[in-house]
Amino acid sequence: MTTRVFLVRHGATVLTAEDRFAGETDVALSDEGREQARKLAARLASQPIDAVYASPMSRTVETARIVAQPHGREVHRREAFREISHGRWEQLTRAEVEAQYPDEYGKWEHDPYTFAPAGGETGLCVTARALPALLEIVAAHAGAHVLVVSHKATIRLLISALLGFDPRTYRDRLDQSPAALNILDFKDPTRPRLTLFNDTSHYATTAAEIPGIPSNRLSKWWDTPAGVKAPGQ
Repeated sequence: MTTRVFLVRHGATVLTAEDRFAGETDVALSDEGREQARKLAARLASQPIDAVYASPMSRTVETARIVAQPHGREVHRREAFREISHGRWEQLTRAEVEAQYPDEYGKWEHDPYTFAPAGGETGLCVTARALPALLEIVAAHAGAHVLVVSHKATIRLLISALLGFDPRTYRDRLDQSPAALNILDFKDPTRPRLTLFNDTSHYATTAAEIPGIPSNRLSKWWDTPAGVKAPGQ
């Protein structure tokens, strides 16, 4: 029995094009962001969605409501999925941060997982709150399809943790476009497969099909029926 998570970044905001740090700043979706969310909603309209969760920020809640509308699902807010806080960097552009706090910025560029600017959060702190919340949702909705709407850094940190990437390099190796769709399939809460990553084909007139849940030609662990001990375990 597989649980599927549609893990989605919110649509573009009024600050997206300005390249400003806005982790804990409650900024609204732009018109472009709403259109991105509507296109994703149309893409997922034919998919079952049994529950919807989102960060409590207005940009994530609005994205979740748009995507959930065809399914008539209520959006449940989860504080654990909010974006990383950039502390005193909030609302500054990247260039302004580099000019005003060069030492902090250099340390953050080197290791954003264990270093945070003054008043901000480390990637480790974000993982510590977001990962247990996601796994709790997976366990609570066994065999269901769930939509979770979160943020760029939070999603990248979740995927790094779930797939075993070095989290210190999450900013270098992983990206998340506005309204991007990721699909994680869980055979149990601790063993996910990344089936789709940072997909924005719904921006186009004809979106790509949603891939099916993996069912064969995978690892023996994944192919073993639920309740049966897989080889090597």
